[in-house]
Amino acid sequence: MAHLSPASAVSAGARTPPAHLADRRLYLCTADRPDLATFVEACVVGGVDVVQLRDKDLHGDRLAQRAAVLVEVCEGYGVPAIVNDLPEVAAAVGAAGVHVGQDDMDPVSARAIVGARAIVGLSTHDPDQLRRSLAAPVDYISAGPVVATPTKPGRPGTGVEYLSLAVRSTTRPVFATGGVTPATVGALAAAGARHFVVVRYLTEADDPAAAARSLRQAIDDAVARADDTVSTASAPAG
Repeated sequence: MAHLSPASAVSAGARTPPAHLADRRLYLCTADRPDLATFVEACVVGGVDVVQLRDKDLHGDRLAQRAAVLVEVCEGYGVPAIVNDLPEVAAAVGAAGVHVGQDDMDPVSARAIVGARAIVGLSTHDPDQLRRSLAAPVDYISAGPVVATPTKPGRPGTGVEYLSLAVRSTTRPVFATGGVTPATVGALAAAGARHFVVVRYLTEADDPAAAARSLRQAIDDAVARADDTVSTASAPAG
């Protein structure tokens, strides 16, 4: 894959992401569930530091009601609450921002609705989408799914090569998606990932707080090892 220079992101549509996003490593994406508030709180206590409500079966007032529950929990912990697809709902409930996919509202229109201070994220799956994202008014992108996953039926895995390309091509946070578990984060970190989206490992956990702690520790350890390897490789000989 060809390298896309980060300098190409300096354009009319580009923006500097909120500084706090760079420090956020574990991003939970969850559908609605009866225990949404207690589940999200457990995950946040365990180390999740961004949460997105993504539920294609929720609409209208019901979606707004459940998104408001998410916002209330996340605000208590200083964690950004993100709404999937619908910026008007994100704005109405006071969410930190919105995440849009390639088939959803375009980022420019989403940004116009949520405002300049809100977070806008964008899914990318291939180099062409990545190239277009460099000029879009978004604060972060997701790259993947690295491996095929039931949460994205019909979408093939991109492999770690695309993840590496995305990380090299932008100064914005790049969140790796697809099969994130304690067993897989080492290879993802070695490929350049420093931010990770998790779905099933937490949504299917019997003990979400313990699972989140385990995953967050694995991520922190993997990132530290990867950073150490980079530092060692770049150190001058002598």
